[in-house]
Amino acid sequence: MTGDVTGGLLGAAGGLGLALVVLRLRSLRRTDLRHRVLPYLRDVRRAPARPAATGPGAVGTLLASLASWLETALGGATTVRRRLERAGLAGSVADFRVEQVVWGLLGFAAAAAYGLLDSTRDATAGNVVQLLVLCVLGFAAGVVLRDQRLTAQVRRRERAVLLEFPTVAELLALAVAAGEGPVVALGRVVARTSGALSEDLGVVLAAVRTGTPVGEAFDALAARTGVPLVARFAEGIAVAVERGTPLTDILHAQAADVREAGRRELIESAARREVLMMVPVVFLVLPVTVVFAFWPGAVGLTLMTP
Repeated sequence: MTGDVTGGLLGAAGGLGLALVVLRLRSLRRTDLRHRVLPYLRDVRRAPARPAATGPGAVGTLLASLASWLETALGGATTVRRRLERAGLAGSVADFRVEQVVWGLLGFAAAAAYGLLDSTRDATAGNVVQLLVLCVLGFAAGVVLRDQRLTAQVRRRERAVLLEFPTVAELLALAVAAGEGPVVALGRVVARTSGALSEDLGVVLAAVRTGTPVGEAFDALAARTGVPLVARFAEGIAVAVERGTPLTDILHAQAADVREAGRRELIESAARREVLMMVPVVFLVLPVTVVFAFWPGAVGLTLMTP
């Protein structure tokens, strides 16, 4: 390991330690709101003083500061919040930014380890600037990978919602056709099913039971979901409840539309992958057929020639 690399690592470690000390001193100088308000209140038992944060607390403060900086740099809190809702994740935007920071630090550590191993293998490759650039790129790669994972989670959940939708719609239509009201039928379906769509309907049912009108609860589901078919389903139920139109025909028709859309998507996917489907035929089946057809003749000609 060259002197430049050693000096760069020592400087980075010293800077990180200094940043932790500064953050710790700032947290110690900040007085908790309870300790400022409780002396002026009577008949209120004072809460015990909170112990000073050491170790993990300081690390948590550093992660929160980095997450705040990342949110300021990237922005898009509204979009991230909507994607978290579509993915069915209970965390907030701040929690997601902290996860991005953690993934970025893991990428930073992996890039630093690779740079150190490369510098120990080749003494002439120890360039501090290149190592810092590599670490920064590793941090950015970790942040981007966490964002891409969130996008994959959203797509996977929306695909699961589309798969569950026809069955849930048919069950809801049967319950309504049996004479139950929309709220009772919704509660019965939610209690007897499980999955991504059942979780969304459970949120709607909880909102209705806490006093939200049925139409407004389904309108909120339509605004929250990222699946157009589910949004149309929620809007149809909201309109039917407000105007008193029968729900059974609407639910059966929407379930049939979803099944037809699934069949159409399957046919389109097969048409797009037609060339890939021909690969095993052209490169596996056809050569074997040719070999079986011409190999006996080639062997016979070899035996007949003097």
